[in-house]
Amino acid sequence: MTSKLSAVLPDLSPWRSSRDFRLLWVQGLITNFGSFMALVALPLQIKELTGSPLAVGAMGAVELVPLVVFGLYGGALADAVDRRKVILLTEAGLGVLAGVLLVNAMLPEPMLWPLYVVAAGVAALAGLQRPALDSLLARIVPHDQLAAAAALNAFRWQAGAIAGPALAGLVVAYAGNVPAYSTTVACFAVSVALCLRLAPVPPAENAGKPSLRGIAEGARYAWSRPVLLGTYAVDLAAMFFAFPNTIFPFLADELDADWSLGLMYTAGSVGSVLVSLTSGWVSRTQRHGLLVVFGATGWGLAIAAAGWVSNVWVVLVCLALAGAGDMLSGLGRSTIWNQTIPDELRGRLAGIEVLSYSVGPQLGQVRAGAMAGWTGARPAIWTGGLACVASVGLLAAALPKLLTYDARTDEDACRRRTAHAAATGEPETA
Repeated sequence: MTSKLSAVLPDLSPWRSSRDFRLLWVQGLITNFGSFMALVALPLQIKELTGSPLAVGAMGAVELVPLVVFGLYGGALADAVDRRKVILLTEAGLGVLAGVLLVNAMLPEPMLWPLYVVAAGVAALAGLQRPALDSLLARIVPHDQLAAAAALNAFRWQAGAIAGPALAGLVVAYAGNVPAYSTTVACFAVSVALCLRLAPVPPAENAGKPSLRGIAEGARYAWSRPVLLGTYAVDLAAMFFAFPNTIFPFLADELDADWSLGLMYTAGSVGSVLVSLTSGWVSRTQRHGLLVVFGATGWGLAIAAAGWVSNVWVVLVCLALAGAGDMLSGLGRSTIWNQTIPDELRGRLAGIEVLSYSVGPQLGQVRAGAMAGWTGARPAIWTGGLACVASVGLLAAALPKLLTYDARTDEDACRRRTAHAAATGEPETA
């Protein structure tokens, strides 16, 4: 019985083997909790000030350009400077922007334009930070523990995604925006203190300065790898067509269930956590491309069902199932990236990864908000879910190497495994 249970429980090897992984895990948990408090409060505040789905969806539009520009530059920066320094400075900057939200919320009549300015600034700093964070994992965790580390990081993110929105929904409803933003500021202050304890992560000796040529080199590498290209394309399509979070306040209105708003933001994370808590099998899986495709398909089907049904409790169950599918797809993507990308390109490819899983939701917010203003929230959601399923099927057919990816035989995975073993002295394991 014990052996069967340990086979499905999360693999804690990365936690035991790496001090910096433990620090980043705790730091990320605290940051995520504070960020999700603001994630609920910000669109709800825009809704209160404007009453417009399009105004809420426009938040994705103002975030898009900073995210693209700084995400790509952040990837080149992560390969050229100390990644710890990038993480520390951007985390401090995010804390300052949270302070701006707090000050604005404390005004007798809060202003609308600072909300969009902060949203753009957060996108820029997140674009700079995420490549450094994502490229750090392969440096601080043994190669054969990358899948387990991805599962633990996913669990950490989803734990914040459950507690943050659920609590934020209650806090904003009963106490207002000021306590929500105050919590966000406090969380970033603690996070910065933890980042100060990370060991330096200097760049490679032959690393060049951040440049357009370096960014183009990373893009050419990604374009030449059908498996990587498939992970990016599937995630972009899934998020563009089926990311309904920005119109949850209007869905709650249509279902006559305003009390359910916090639960809507939380439901997907509940499904993701259930997958994370039974993720022990991921460490033994080699066909990660299948996880990407099947998980994204499940996400789309569940989102379509959430938009179609009219019972709010069934909607919440569908959103939980969508979160489980998204988690499966995310575990597959993260593992493929860490298994196949050479360290000297990690930062630049992480910049492209930021675009694949961040630009999609930003554009998805604009699509959902615009369509909801035309058709209502529910049709905007279920049509997007069906479009997601169709697009993932077409991409899987166009990029068959994604479906056949096997970590034991893929050339890039084998090359990366050998290089890691040579650099660390660890045994080469599949």
